[in-house]
Amino acid sequence: MDSLYDSREWRRSRNAYTAQCAFEYFVAILISDAFLAKLLKHIGLDDATVGIIASLVSFSFLFQLLSIPLMQRAGSVKRTVIVADTVSQTLFLAVYLIPFLPASPALKGVLAAAGILLGYAFKYAVSSILFRWANSYVDPAKRGDFSAVKEMISLLSGIAFTLCAGFVFDRFEAGGNLRGGFLVLAGTVFVLNACCLVCLCLIRREDPREREHRPLCEVLRAVLGNRDFLHILVLACIWDAARYLSAGFLGTYKTEDLAFTVGTVQIINMAANLCRFAVSRPFGRYSDRTSYAHGFRMALLIAAAGFAVGCLTAPSTRWLIVLYSILYNVSLAGTNQNSFNMTYSYVEPEYMVQAMAVKSSAGGIVGFCASLAGSRILAAVQENGNRIGGVTVYGQQILLALSLLLTLAAFLYTRFVVEKQHAVRR
Repeated sequence: MDSLYDSREWRRSRNAYTAQCAFEYFVAILISDAFLAKLLKHIGLDDATVGIIASLVSFSFLFQLLSIPLMQRAGSVKRTVIVADTVSQTLFLAVYLIPFLPASPALKGVLAAAGILLGYAFKYAVSSILFRWANSYVDPAKRGDFSAVKEMISLLSGIAFTLCAGFVFDRFEAGGNLRGGFLVLAGTVFVLNACCLVCLCLIRREDPREREHRPLCEVLRAVLGNRDFLHILVLACIWDAARYLSAGFLGTYKTEDLAFTVGTVQIINMAANLCRFAVSRPFGRYSDRTSYAHGFRMALLIAAAGFAVGCLTAPSTRWLIVLYSILYNVSLAGTNQNSFNMTYSYVEPEYMVQAMAVKSSAGGIVGFCASLAGSRILAAVQENGNRIGGVTVYGQQILLALSLLLTLAAFLYTRFVVEKQHAVRR
């Protein structure tokens, strides 16, 4: 069996999947944070609306549930993934063409929201299917190491890409030609789309004999009837509420209130991602020595520290955003990998993809609702002139304080509920 994993075709499939993840990560960079905030502000949307649209990614996790019936009906996994991924990337490209439309700001806002929502809908509808298909060519004994290396490659290449994209966009903005910058970003998404398509075509076609057909009712009964998994589900919802309550509103805060250029924001993100890269494997080894739940709890503590720093970040202390970004990104090195591993510890392998889809969907819905609440809070604070009790306080600071409280709640829930469970496997 070892010779099969080492065969040329299977190595090519793994390398193509690694490259595809990196290219897809580049597109995710362009459709979020400062880049997206600049586009949405340019077409005339206010900060609260920008935050809601930026948080649509969390709501889109709901579409992962489509992977369950889609897996049953798809004639070819490879063809299904390629079509859905290409449509997704094309919709993201279309978002950057919206400023050129002869339409009102309100209509442009609707089109931008629709493009982002549908783009993520197609992406997440096949994300679990792609994960299972591509990882079938990885030796099970080496999947942890493969995943870590794959993430490291995406992070490192993403840092270089972010720096270049931010520099180029800043040049266009400095020259008073924002639309030219948007056109360059649209062209970049087009090229990345083509690269993703090539990579997916290079992955070996799946073996039809490996397909499993399980009715949706059976899957939900096996997953939702598992009390240990439900505890993981609750934890995911608390954590997603904490991060999406404030995350979608920080793009405009950085470029508008804190007055950073897009390039500077990308340099800050680059430094934060380098720190995340540095701790990724040590965090994994720490979790292996203790437990996945313990590693997740430590990551939450780091995130809480980041949110605490964020609460203190204002125009007069704007460089604290660097420390916030580093702490938050470092925490993601622990929450992302341990969230998956915790789920694997309490769910039977044959239901793993479905369990991840259910967890992501539930967390996404809660996260999106949190972002809606955050938009109301932000709008109320801004309408009051960013002042509470005569003291200047920005809405984003309030949202970060609430994120801190929810993260502490998740920390306590992990400590006193999840860590008390007995994992069925490591």
